[in-house]
Amino acid sequence: MNIIFVCTGNTCRSPMAEYYLKSKNLTDVSVISRGFSAGEPANEKSVAVMLEKGIDLKNHISKSITPDEIKSADKIICMTEQHRQMLILFGASPDNVYVLNGGISDPFGLSVETYRKCRDDIFSGIDALIEQGFFSDITVTRAQACDCAVIADIERQSFSDPWSEKSITESLNAGTEFYIARINHTFAGYMGISKIAGEGYVTNVAVLPPFRRKGIGETLLRYVISGSKSELEFISLEVRVSNEAAVSLYKKLGFETVGMRKRFYTNPVEDALIMTKRFNSDTE
Repeated sequence: MNIIFVCTGNTCRSPMAEYYLKSKNLTDVSVISRGFSAGEPANEKSVAVMLEKGIDLKNHISKSITPDEIKSADKIICMTEQHRQMLILFGASPDNVYVLNGGISDPFGLSVETYRKCRDDIFSGIDALIEQGFFSDITVTRAQACDCAVIADIERQSFSDPWSEKSITESLNAGTEFYIARINHTFAGYMGISKIAGEGYVTNVAVLPPFRRKGIGETLLRYVISGSKSELEFISLEVRVSNEAAVSLYKKLGFETVGMRKRFYTNPVEDALIMTKRFNSDTE
């Protein structure tokens, strides 16, 4: 997915947005920022407040958005409604142009504290979009009883020792939450989580072979994490020690290895890492 952030001069707001989204390392998301003028470095106050968050803008040089970039963008995110109207005049589809967080005021010429507020408003707006799945073609919905056959089919195609449809149905009836991911209305993967007394335990994350390496597992996890962090103290899961791709993804999302279960898996027999993500109200 090609994303363009746009503001007036491409020296303050849009580069802050660009570099923040890049720091999230989202799968299959390409990000640039543009403005309506070019050739200037990032504003020094923007550089300073982003460095406070460990993000370096000092090599950024402003660029003007081009007609080809407008055509190739999947989504254009601008800072004001005025920017949106200008982009539409330049040929952007109204359906592809969005205003971030209801509008981000220009901090140019104002105090460092104003730049900090601008940065924080941009960050919160982008975080909300990530949680909504905005940067993905994947949709996630909570499964119902009628979806158990689909989940069982995903299991059969994903695991050597799959859950049966009967087991999935019984688990759903017992309170386990299942979530299904679709790409263009086609079933692509699922995730299950059991919530007990403020604790969350992932039962499975599975993606059908044709849809792997497309960010589906990450989208499912982010969706469930976003919807669970206000009610859970932590989410825990097991993963095969040899599944380096899954371990890397879990670490990316804030899970830490806290233990190991010997010979946890069968067919083939293998140890499992226990990984846990704890929620902190100050940071989540």
